[in-house]
Amino acid sequence: MARRGKAAIVLCLDVGFTMSNSASGEESSLEQAKKVMTKFVQRQVFAESKDEVAVVLFGTDGTRNDLASGDQYQNITVHRSLMLPDFDLLEDIQDVIKPDSEQADFLDAIIVCMDLLQKETIGKRYEKRHIELFTDLSSPVSEDQLEIIIANLKKTGISLQFFLPFPVDVDDGGGDTNASVHSQMHRHSFQRKGLTEQQKEGIDVVRKLMHTLDEEAGLEEIYTFRESLERLSMFKKIERRPMAWPCQLTIGSNLSIRIVAYKSVTEEKVKKIWTVVDAKTLRKDDVQKETVYCLNDDDETEVQKDDTIQGFRYGSDIVPFSKEDEEQMKYKTEAKCFSVLGFSRSSQIQRHYYMGNQVLKVFAAKDDECLIYVQLPYMEDLRQYIFSSLKNNKKCIPTADQLSAVDSLIDSMNLIYEDDDGETFEDLFKPSKISNPHFQRLYQCLQHKAFYPNEPLPPVEQHILEMLEVPRVVKERCQAPLEKVKALFPLKEVGKKKEEKTAQDIFKDNSEDGPNPKKPKIDDEEGSFSIIKLAEGNVTSVGSVNPAEDFRILVRQKNADFKDVSQQLINRIDQFLENKDSQYYMKGISCISVFREEAIKLSKVQCFNDFLQALKSKVVDKALADFWEIMIQDRISLITKDEAEGSLVTSEEAEKFLASKEKKNETLPPTDEGGDVDDLVSTIKT
Repeated sequence: MARRGKAAIVLCLDVGFTMSNSASGEESSLEQAKKVMTKFVQRQVFAESKDEVAVVLFGTDGTRNDLASGDQYQNITVHRSLMLPDFDLLEDIQDVIKPDSEQADFLDAIIVCMDLLQKETIGKRYEKRHIELFTDLSSPVSEDQLEIIIANLKKTGISLQFFLPFPVDVDDGGGDTNASVHSQMHRHSFQRKGLTEQQKEGIDVVRKLMHTLDEEAGLEEIYTFRESLERLSMFKKIERRPMAWPCQLTIGSNLSIRIVAYKSVTEEKVKKIWTVVDAKTLRKDDVQKETVYCLNDDDETEVQKDDTIQGFRYGSDIVPFSKEDEEQMKYKTEAKCFSVLGFSRSSQIQRHYYMGNQVLKVFAAKDDECLIYVQLPYMEDLRQYIFSSLKNNKKCIPTADQLSAVDSLIDSMNLIYEDDDGETFEDLFKPSKISNPHFQRLYQCLQHKAFYPNEPLPPVEQHILEMLEVPRVVKERCQAPLEKVKALFPLKEVGKKKEEKTAQDIFKDNSEDGPNPKKPKIDDEEGSFSIIKLAEGNVTSVGSVNPAEDFRILVRQKNADFKDVSQQLINRIDQFLENKDSQYYMKGISCISVFREEAIKLSKVQCFNDFLQALKSKVVDKALADFWEIMIQDRISLITKDEAEGSLVTSEEAEKFLASKEKKNETLPPTDEGGDVDDLVSTIKT
């Protein structure tokens, strides 16, 4: 059950001058190799792997390694010693590692890597030591030390993999033919005849080396860059070491078994390691958090945290629940307990009864069988929903052809491929092989932002989108049944019914100033008001939390006094303006906009216009120039006669109303706060 031990890995990259060569319109071998390395390191970083990674470059202009002396092991550089992979390594691969103008023997590079692994792993425990070599095999190679290299790789247990820009034909010299088929699948622009003599010689050396190391599977450890990118396109899952949960399993009063339980399957969640920083300075210390507790009243009265307790909503009431209550409610046990209360036939436990977000494996003695623990619901948790049959409605009774078509569609969506004998052959959709697309996209965005903090997020990578696609076989199989369903269940567009007009609508008296008493209530076309909101609670006054919505509800209530409700709204607006804060200004603007809309709909035009005239005079007195600028930007002015019949204001006068105030704000200096809300609404009381 324990997680595998950590590994020591050396990425050995050829940066010689031939690696930068490329055909027209194609990436160079070096760029392809760096992409593979980047994908590999990304997987290690986001999987929080404990594996340590080193980087060795060969073909460099300079030389830096412990074996260099005279003309031996030249142009080979240890770029990075063994350490945990991080974003610094990713930046090195992307920006620091560049092609050089020399060449070096890849066998010499392998010896330097072996020496590094031997020296830097002394006294440390590694389950695996591994070398990954990226090259185009264009450098001269000497086989003088090939046998020594093979012997030392076997002796030290160091494994080796090659990554090349072209596939290697492994079927013409022995080896596993499956590897040959695999290479053929990933063959692209490189062909054997297009290789140089030096590359052909390099291939022979690689094949000899890998075949000698492992006669059966050695040649399968030779990969192409393209093949590797496809395999590494998915970020690796985070490996967790399951924690043992020791306990006593009791069955009845006489039988007790010592057990240990481990998590077998559990829901993986994104680690909440986000740090909030200042958007400009990107410093954590520049962000100061302050939590304030306020009553949900009109004045938003502040209270101390010590004066608060938890509360739970029960219907329209809030039930207080203190820490003392919580302690008393807790289930009291003497110690850990894992008891069998009873047994049930497995046939009675349906698959959809399984609950929880984890599965435990419960072990007894060593090498004994284990039990699987899955959370099940209580009887009260089960809900049996009964729906009326479609057969009750004669219009909905399906025909035999329709039922057959739907059956065929369901059969075609089967995710298990079966052979002619009806035996299961293959799962077409393998969840265990599919990585969580949420994590894949998150890691992609994090990696992009680490390198390009000021650029927008990249589009979703194609391989992530393909994970969410219906399997191709299923999609093709569904086409014919889908067409049959479309033909048997035709859909037609239902046109919008024309509104019926009554004689009263046609011959209405346009000269009336007031609303027609027989006219039906006006619906809120903007959709901002809903009848459902009337049931959210009995609104009796315009509060400070959501005054605009309170006002809407109150003015639409039966026998509502518009002037009285308007006065309440105006009082709230005045309170918001007294705070002289942009947040409260916007709340006031929202109230004024709603006031204007309802005044037009309910033919209370003069009430609003009088209010706005009084508000304009208060702007200068209370130094509210910033607020009036918002009014001008939002074009909130007097209601004109083009908008409502009860108004005498022309469009020109409404424009002048805003423009003149804007000009006045530029010429008049701000004055001290003063005045009272009474003179703001004195004209409304007439």
